[in-house]
Amino acid sequence: MHEIEPYYNWRHLYNAEDDELSPFYGVEHSEFEFSNTVYNYYIHPQWDEFGSRTLYLKVLFADYELNYAIIELIGEWNDAVENDIMQLKRSVIDPMVAKGIYKFILITENVLNFHSSDRDYYEEWSEDIKDNGGWIVAINMPEQTQYDFRRSHIDHYVRLLESPNWRTFQPQDFFHSIDNQMLFLT
Repeated sequence: MHEIEPYYNWRHLYNAEDDELSPFYGVEHSEFEFSNTVYNYYIHPQWDEFGSRTLYLKVLFADYELNYAIIELIGEWNDAVENDIMQLKRSVIDPMVAKGIYKFILITENVLNFHSSDRDYYEEWSEDIKDNGGWIVAINMPEQTQYDFRRSHIDHYVRLLESPNWRTFQPQDFFHSIDNQMLFLT
């Protein structure tokens, strides 16, 4: 897992550590010190922690004029034991919503497992953004993780979509392709 880096080809366009509106403004990363783990496996030091011991993320892009963010996740999404959705909602999502972000693209291809609890924070997140036409999309979630999402009915709040070639897009083009799909799905 230590070799899986957050997607880096947009870093010349956006860097959350340099964005004064980002919850990760001013965070410094080492390129060589591996300290965070998932299942006792070290993960790359570029991933950001937000209060979970099993799930990490990287804000790949945020556009405050078009009101969207692209966030990549890695690890185990564990609401049952770690209450990851509460940590994510309070530490990352709430500050972003307060800055005008209400469309969220979650890159979830490295989310290995999902353990559900209740749906309250998903419902709250959905309520927070719906008046602005907001939505939450999970892209390329592994099949077994999708199964657990659907079984818990989290997919009522987080749309599960596939975009196998998302890395070939520029962030704004990727957002527009997802936004257009969401227009037809809602």
